Amino acid sequence: MIQVEVSDETLRQAAGRGMDEFVQVFVDGIYNAIGGRLTHETMQELNSDQITLLAYIMLRDEVMNGGFVQLIHNGYGEFIFKNPFAKAVKVWGMKDLCRMVYDVHTLYVKYGEDIMKECTDDEFMALFEQYPEFDEYDDRFVENEEQWTEKVACYIDSNIENFAKIV
Repeated sequence: MIQVEVSDETLRQAAGRGMDEFVQVFVDGIYNAIGGRLTHETMQELNSDQITLLAYIMLRDEVMNGGFVQLIHNGYGEFIFKNPFAKAVKVWGMKDLCRMVYDVHTLYVKYGEDIMKECTDDEFMALFEQYPEFDEYDDRFVENEEQWTEKVACYIDSNIENFAKIV
């Protein structure tokens, strides 16, 4: 396992600015420790909580910017839906997100191959109209994102040693 370190001062300042900044300190620390890129090789250097955190941030950023269709099109579907991410967030206290990931997994299996195909910008934009089944989940994610990110922050705070060494 690689040693992830975060500065106590940086962490205190981020905590004072809110949960998003608090969580980001750990995300940045993990990426810094693995050289800035999550690959199959660097993933083996991380523990399950660190990987789950990075997966949550990828999920959050993609869905908040373009929904589940964008997440799948950009190649993150396998990482989210074919790994134990849903089970992990359930352990972190996010049962609703766990259920949603399982529900969207069904759509990923059904449509993922088509959504991941290379396409032009116009064809990509048309995907949102072709797969309206994702809209409900996109909306639900946006509605719950703040609450879920708060739960992530609380989980990290209660299990800091699983994420980084504070220096």
